[in-house]
Amino acid sequence: MTPTPDEPALELPGLVRDRVAEGRAKAAATRARKVAEAEIAEVDPVARVVLDLPLAHLDRTFDYAVPVAMAEGAVAGTRVKVRFGGQDVDGFVVARAAATDHDGRLAPLKRLVSAEPVLSPAVAALCERVAERYAGVSADVRRLAVPPRHASTEKEPTPAEPELAYDGTAADRAWAAYPAAAPFLAHLREGHPPRAVWSAGPGEDWPLLLAHLAGAALAAGRGSILCLPDHRDVARLDAALTALLGEGHHVALHADPGPASRYREFLGVARGQRRIVVGTRSAAFAPVRDLGLVVVWDDGDDLHAEPRAPYPHVREVLLLRAEQERTAALVGGFARTVEAQHLLHTGWAREIALPRVAVRERALIGVSGASDVALDRDPTAGAARVPKEAHDALRWGLERGPVLVQTPRAGYALRLACERCRTPARCQACSGPLELTGPTTPPRCRWCATEAPGWSCTECGATGLRAPVVGDARTADELGRSFPKVAVVSSSGDKVRSTIGPEPRIVVATPGAEPVAEGGYAVVVLLDTWWALGRDSMRAPEEALRRWCNAVGLVRPGGRALAVGDPAIPVLQALVRWDTAGFAVREAEERREARLPPAARIATVTGPPGALDDLRALLDLPEAAEVLGPVPTRDPDLERLVLRVPRADGVALARALGEAQRLRSARKLEPVRIQVDPWEL
Repeated sequence: MTPTPDEPALELPGLVRDRVAEGRAKAAATRARKVAEAEIAEVDPVARVVLDLPLAHLDRTFDYAVPVAMAEGAVAGTRVKVRFGGQDVDGFVVARAAATDHDGRLAPLKRLVSAEPVLSPAVAALCERVAERYAGVSADVRRLAVPPRHASTEKEPTPAEPELAYDGTAADRAWAAYPAAAPFLAHLREGHPPRAVWSAGPGEDWPLLLAHLAGAALAAGRGSILCLPDHRDVARLDAALTALLGEGHHVALHADPGPASRYREFLGVARGQRRIVVGTRSAAFAPVRDLGLVVVWDDGDDLHAEPRAPYPHVREVLLLRAEQERTAALVGGFARTVEAQHLLHTGWAREIALPRVAVRERALIGVSGASDVALDRDPTAGAARVPKEAHDALRWGLERGPVLVQTPRAGYALRLACERCRTPARCQACSGPLELTGPTTPPRCRWCATEAPGWSCTECGATGLRAPVVGDARTADELGRSFPKVAVVSSSGDKVRSTIGPEPRIVVATPGAEPVAEGGYAVVVLLDTWWALGRDSMRAPEEALRRWCNAVGLVRPGGRALAVGDPAIPVLQALVRWDTAGFAVREAEERREARLPPAARIATVTGPPGALDDLRALLDLPEAAEVLGPVPTRDPDLERLVLRVPRADGVALARALGEAQRLRSARKLEPVRIQVDPWEL
């Protein structure tokens, strides 16, 4: 209120006067902020934004005006909020531009969520290529590439990368046993993009060799990405890199440490302070600066296949990235996948492998009952689950150190049958299969957990039971009775051991759960090989050989391995000769004759029958495409189509599926699940 000339001005108390001044300052700041928000930046006033929306018809960039207040922070790779469709939507700025093709006034960016650029241009482009390759939406791929924000972690500084004391030429000595590795390393140090498929020999210390590769790239000023199947493999390579290069040169990206720790390591890479990344699936998208090398180890492990849309495989992501950023690429493992063999067949990559003489020196691998002498010593070798030859091998190994017994199933006695007539034992309550969970527990149903202590066979009336399929617990129990003075250790399920000492002991483990023995195992025995080959899968022989090779890969130099099975089976012969390359060649030829991947490209479409009919009407498939089905699935409400094209038409198939998805999304039709090149059919 303004005083009249006849009235003196009111003297406000000090506290009130301060509050009035504070209110006026806040109002002025609010007016200034609104002016800044309304005023558009003069330099590059347009932000190209990709939205975090899993809708195929919105999978493109949208232009927004950049307010003056956000002009410095809203750079490529930063997170923003925008107004879209009447609601606030998250997104990323992928570029700034001076002009737009949009007619009319651009809506301004609503908020700069973070000024931290976490989506690099190279990774943004990779996400688009992966989405196109798998007929998906790039927003789904970006969720795999960029971890959720952890605001307090962004405020923490990243320590600078220490000076590297590693001599890049040390890698030549480490890889000396592999003649073809020398030119690969030379090209890597010179900044060229060599590509190779590496078949590791038995007992190879693969974490050390991969650490030398990454060290050689870093010494040449280039970064590396090394992807492994699980956290146990990541821990082994993490330890090898630390021992070789020291602290502060690499990060391990996986989910186990928690969101804050993972985001902290991710920021170290995005800020350019760490240039070696070790991790599982999401590490393939790490924003490594000056990337010079990508590696995938054990690419046949199904853990490399992403279970979320658009279901990319790590190997394919890294190969796309190698082409996009012109980096060196290495696909390695003890076994060789058909896809890796295809890279050699097409000339895309070169082979790195041990000479045959060196393979024979590494380990002695055999199959029980493979010779007349072995059958004379033990006539039941072909029928016994643990024949005398296996016991002799374990006894020989225990005199020299720990031994490993691999069995394909966890548990005790997983299935039971009548001892007399072999009829499967069933629960009287629900007809589910009976099992034993321990040596002293009564039979119980695997479905409803009803115990059946007084079971009798419905066919012959016998009360005795046998176990045609046993697990690691029963195997450990039996071996404990056979070797009463030796410690027996199990590793399976949720009780997986990472390492064991060099002391003599028997380790019983399921595939993938084998602990690493200090100094290596003296003997590795592979049981129930018939079960691994009996899986209903196109990849059953390939997967069986991979599991066996990974177990034999843990043997010490000069150790032994014995597989219990039919010596005439080709995949066991490939194991005995350590001829994973020859096996992959034969598998690839059979796949070509059957027109199966990788000779052909395949996509599966799963959904309700009406939705599949709608999709087929919208699909513009290549002329050579085959449509197989639809066929029923385990879900009675869903059916599945299989689309098959020659490999040369794979890109056209993915684009046709992507375009159909965009049309269906725009029309809000019932969704379907599309998988391009699924890991299993």
